[in-house]
Amino acid sequence: MSFMTPGSVVWFEIGTAEPEAVQDFYGSLLGWTFEVDPDSSVDGRTYTRITAPGASWPMGAIQQGETGCEAINLSVYSADVAADVERLEGLGATVVVPATTVGDVTVFARLKDPRDNLFSLFSRTDSPTLQERAEATEEHMEQSAYAPQPGSFAWFEIGTTDAETTQRFYTQAFGWRFEKDDSAGGKPYYNVFTGNEWPSGGLYDHSADPAGADYAMPSILSTDVPTATDQASVLGATVEHGPDTNPDGLVFARLKDPRGNRFGLFSMPTHVQG
Repeated sequence: MSFMTPGSVVWFEIGTAEPEAVQDFYGSLLGWTFEVDPDSSVDGRTYTRITAPGASWPMGAIQQGETGCEAINLSVYSADVAADVERLEGLGATVVVPATTVGDVTVFARLKDPRDNLFSLFSRTDSPTLQERAEATEEHMEQSAYAPQPGSFAWFEIGTTDAETTQRFYTQAFGWRFEKDDSAGGKPYYNVFTGNEWPSGGLYDHSADPAGADYAMPSILSTDVPTATDQASVLGATVEHGPDTNPDGLVFARLKDPRGNRFGLFSMPTHVQG
């Protein structure tokens, strides 16, 4: 099965009024590099592709927006954005940006799930040149799924205080499957399968935490989560959780960047790192 099947989370976007500040933070922390995409930059606002260290293809983008519109969202591949928007509204999603064509690049839409988490839909372009780029990106992502590199977008996480509603929505919306993670040390954590044989994300049920908040965030692979967490704090981030270690040795932390956007850091168990 192709990695980039409809319903797969294959991209993320950071919306901000200050792209340079975002680049400074993540570039310093994770070694990301940035390149403005002229095809997707419209109305004088830049759309800047994000590439992990050593990667040949981007994994996300910075979307320049208006002041006060700081946000981060996961992006889901869609075979028909307009039809999916209509269908997802019927499942309880709220449309933030309707199906919109950007030049000859793509069609995208931005929505909120029933728990108010942002996500976007996008379609693959029919342009031969950009189709070639998309296929090359897909090949790189398939390889990264098996052997992700430090600094790369290698997981996503949804935190929720209403696991039943969240699981029902994403199951009906994209056919996602949720399976309890027995390696999480008893935490109410579920692996998320978005169409392939391996999980690509997780759902954390923190309904027992009165201070819990719903969120959806990208998680970035790190070789040393405690050190990266300390460095992020020095750069202005806020640590929400961790660093914490699962019984199998996986280490993770949840943070907010200086703009208020959540992201995760994690390192694989030693036996998986090989």
